Amino acid sequence: MPETVVARSLTEKLDAARVASRLLATANTALKNRGLHAIAVAIVAHAQRIIPANDLDLANGRGNGLSAGMQDRLRLDETRLGVLADAVRLVATLVDPVGQNVRGQTLPNGLRLSEVRVPFGVVGVIYEARPNVTVDLASLALKSGNAVVLRGGSAAENTNRALVAVIRDALSSVGLPADAVQTIDEFGRDGARQLMQARGQVDVLIPRGSADLISTVVAESTVPVIETGAGIVHVFLDESADEAWAIDIVHNSKVQRPSVCNALETLLVHEAAAERLLPSVLGALRASGVTIHADERTRAIFADAVAATEEDWRTEYMSLDLAVKIVGSLDEAIGHIRRYSTHHTESIITNDLANTERFLAEVDSAVVMVNSSTRFTDGGEFGFGAEVGISTQKLHARGPMGLSELTSTKWMVRGAGQVRE
Repeated sequence: MPETVVARSLTEKLDAARVASRLLATANTALKNRGLHAIAVAIVAHAQRIIPANDLDLANGRGNGLSAGMQDRLRLDETRLGVLADAVRLVATLVDPVGQNVRGQTLPNGLRLSEVRVPFGVVGVIYEARPNVTVDLASLALKSGNAVVLRGGSAAENTNRALVAVIRDALSSVGLPADAVQTIDEFGRDGARQLMQARGQVDVLIPRGSADLISTVVAESTVPVIETGAGIVHVFLDESADEAWAIDIVHNSKVQRPSVCNALETLLVHEAAAERLLPSVLGALRASGVTIHADERTRAIFADAVAATEEDWRTEYMSLDLAVKIVGSLDEAIGHIRRYSTHHTESIITNDLANTERFLAEVDSAVVMVNSSTRFTDGGEFGFGAEVGISTQKLHARGPMGLSELTSTKWMVRGAGQVRE
C-alpha cells in the first residue's frame, strides 16, 4: 500500500534521513539488492503514474522557455523508464563496497589494523531537470548504504515527486526505511539554501547541472561538496588522424545526445590536416543539423559556418552547435584546452604514438581519451551501473562516480590488551 504522506519541515526530513542512514549502514547486501529490484519493478509498473507527471513538467517547461537541451534531459517515456530500471538492476549485480578492506597490517605490538569502506551517511544532491538522477542516486545511495535527500528543481518537480513516491513505496515493501530517499522540492530555493547550510545533518553535498548551479553550491555550501563539472569537452584531430575515425568519433561525440555533459563542444584541428579532414567531418555534422561556429581559417575551408567569437570557446552549448578552430601544433591544442576546458573530458584522434602519450600525460582533465568518442565518459559505460555524476575536482573522487565514491573509510583496530609505552 502507498505510504501515508505527512507534511514535514525540511529539518524533520533531514532528521528522518539521519535515522534511515543508520539503519541502511547495517543492512546486508541481500536486503539492499531486494530493495533495488523492487525499485526497478516499480518504475516500470508505475509508468502511467510517472509519465503524466513528466508530461506536465514538459508542458510547463515549454511555456517557461526551457531550452531544447534541457527538455531532452527532462523527458521520460516508457523506453527511458525501462533503461532506468535496467540500470537499477545492474547496480544490484555490483559488488557492495560497504565493509570492503582497503588496506591493513599487523603492528609489531600485535595490534591488527584494517581500513574499511563505510557509507557517508546522508547525501544531499542538488540538480536541474534531470529525473534520471533521481533514480540513479536513489539506487547508488541504497547499495552504498546511504540515505539521500534530493533537490531536483522546479522544472522536474512533478516528475520527481512521482518517482520518489514510487521508490519510497518500493523500499517499504521489502522492509527498508522509506526515509532513505526523500525530495525537498516543495521547499523551493529556500530549501536548497537550507540544504547547503545543513552541516552536521548532511554529510556530503553533490551538485549536478549548469556551471552557475555548481559554482553557487561550491561557494555557498557549508556542507562538504563533491564538485561535478560542466562539460566544455574537446576533441583534437592531429595531423595523422584517420579520416573515417575522425568523421565517426566527432559526429558521435556531438550528435548522439548533444544535451549531456560529455557531448563535444569544441573541435580543434591541426593545420596540416585541416584541408583533408574538415570538409568531410564538418559536412557530416551539418547534414545532422549542427551549426558550426568557426574561426576564420576554418571558414575559409568550410564556408557553411558562422563566425566564432571568444565566447564560443567558453560555451557549453548543450545543443546542436559546435565551436571549431584550426591550431598550428599539438602544443597549441593543449594550450587551448588548458585555457578553456572545464577539465571534464578531452579526446585526441591520432595515429602518432608520441602525440598519444603527450596528450594523455599533459591534458589535465578527469577523463583523457585516445581515438574514442567522448560519449563514453559515463558511469554506465564504465561499468558502474549508474553514476553519481562526473567529478571534475581532484579530491576524493575524479571522473565518473559510482558506488565506491559514495563511501568514506574508517580504521578498525583489534587488540589484546596493548597499552602505549
